[in-house]
Amino acid sequence: MTEEKENKTGIMERKKKRKQNDRNKKNPENQNNHNQDQDQKNAVKEDKEKKSEGKTTKQEVTSEDNNKKKHKIVFPFGNYRNYYGYRINEVDGDPRLKVFERDWFQGKDCLDIGCNSGILTIQIARKFHCKSILGIDIDSDRVSDAYWHLRKFARTENVEKNITKVTRLDVKNKVNGAKHSASASSVETKEDSSASSKGDLLDVVSFRQENFVQSQRPSEKQYDTILCLSVTKWIHLNWGDDGLITLFSKIWRLLHPGGILVLEPQPWQSYEKNRRVSETTAMNYRTIMFRPESFREILLDKIGFRRAEDITDGLSGSKAGFDRPIFVYHK
Repeated sequence: MTEEKENKTGIMERKKKRKQNDRNKKNPENQNNHNQDQDQKNAVKEDKEKKSEGKTTKQEVTSEDNNKKKHKIVFPFGNYRNYYGYRINEVDGDPRLKVFERDWFQGKDCLDIGCNSGILTIQIARKFHCKSILGIDIDSDRVSDAYWHLRKFARTENVEKNITKVTRLDVKNKVNGAKHSASASSVETKEDSSASSKGDLLDVVSFRQENFVQSQRPSEKQYDTILCLSVTKWIHLNWGDDGLITLFSKIWRLLHPGGILVLEPQPWQSYEKNRRVSETTAMNYRTIMFRPESFREILLDKIGFRRAEDITDGLSGSKAGFDRPIFVYHK
């Protein structure tokens, strides 16, 4: 019985196909309509496949973007790469150098806490002729950058010295004549000795990786001038009020009597912007009691500095976001 039904069904289907073929032969439009219907069905199917592929691609791109966000580099200690690249105006240089006084640095032993890539540290040594200046930073990569900049500045300085030396000799020989060349040579020798007394840059400037707040390194020497520029916020956010007091106390102990601290604190609004760079900073931000406006009182009344002066008025040309006050505290 089953076989008879299958045979009947097959016969019926073949009859339908023959009838359809006969109609197509008589009227070609039927075949065209049938083909068009089939083309439309295929087109709809292709569109669906393309949309499906598009969705997959978008998901993959979104996934890649999310991975990039997850692996975004953060700098919880303010140890930014190329920090001075967006802080310093290439034409005018670092505006802070304009308010620094030569007496604070010339012939003095100096310390720069949180030196980053060392550019300002080196510029201070070049402009004010320190006896020595040590830059320390928590990030070893920034210390490597600082030594790279130091070698670059040293090469430039040596080239400039050689050009100046040759130019002076040429001028002296032309003015005084060849018979006075011996006296010109003696003048040159004196100038060379005075220049070397200021010290070569590589002998004057050095850098070291160190966490200043937590370091147990014994104090090998004291300093005449200590710089702490745009660092207090990062120490405050990472180690709280205790870390800030430790910072100020260690600075005071490292200074010679009569020494000075040059301090550039970030305002409280700056704390708010960076409080979420890590879980630690977020937690400490909620518990901080000492705001930047209270630093003066802490340094004078609790730490023991004798007096303070605000040198911000002479500061101009800072880029937006870096117009911060600068204070000088005298031990």
